[in-house]
Amino acid sequence: MDLPQVVSEQEWQRARAELLVKEKEMTRALDALAGERRRLPMVAWDAGYEFDGPDGRATLLDLFEGRRQLIVYHFMMEAGSDHRCPGCSIIADNIGHLAHLHARDTTLVMTSPAPLAQLTEYKQRMGWTVPWYSAYGSTFSADCGAPKYHGISVFLRDGDNVYRTYFTNGRGGDQLIGTLRYLDLTALGRQEAWEPNSRGTDGPGHWWKLHDSYETAAN
Repeated sequence: MDLPQVVSEQEWQRARAELLVKEKEMTRALDALAGERRRLPMVAWDAGYEFDGPDGRATLLDLFEGRRQLIVYHFMMEAGSDHRCPGCSIIADNIGHLAHLHARDTTLVMTSPAPLAQLTEYKQRMGWTVPWYSAYGSTFSADCGAPKYHGISVFLRDGDNVYRTYFTNGRGGDQLIGTLRYLDLTALGRQEAWEPNSRGTDGPGHWWKLHDSYETAAN
């Protein structure tokens, strides 16, 4: 990547002010898009799907933990597979303190169609605290559109009635990765080949590794 041009403080301030106009336009556009997302219709969803969790069997309704909203991250992990998805793992690494979501009546959990023991072993290795439930033997992941792939489902509870309000996958998961937001603030960016003016050779996300698998020099 070519390094940015070196200019005077005054020239830098002018360039920064010009970019700020575009950043504010984008912020307002994202706010408007979020409003459209909130106005999406919703569909009734079976509240009785069952999962294995650290406290035993739980239904989808139980996963709300009494709150009105539930965000489910569909973590890509198959039963018996040794593959540990770097993309899903970096998303889990970027989950913040859940108290902030709870303050807005929202619960966040992860689910996977793999046995609970397999999830628990990996969760302990990674040091995660987010609740992670096994959907092994259930059609939940497939019914949500994430049978062998990642995704994000959002549910709303009205009493004992559950509704699905949103789903995304693919690059929709990027919005959950704070690491990328920080890198996007830097001059070198993500150092991926698709970025303008980048000399990177990596495809999107190809450089991601499990956080305990990077070279020591990169830490």
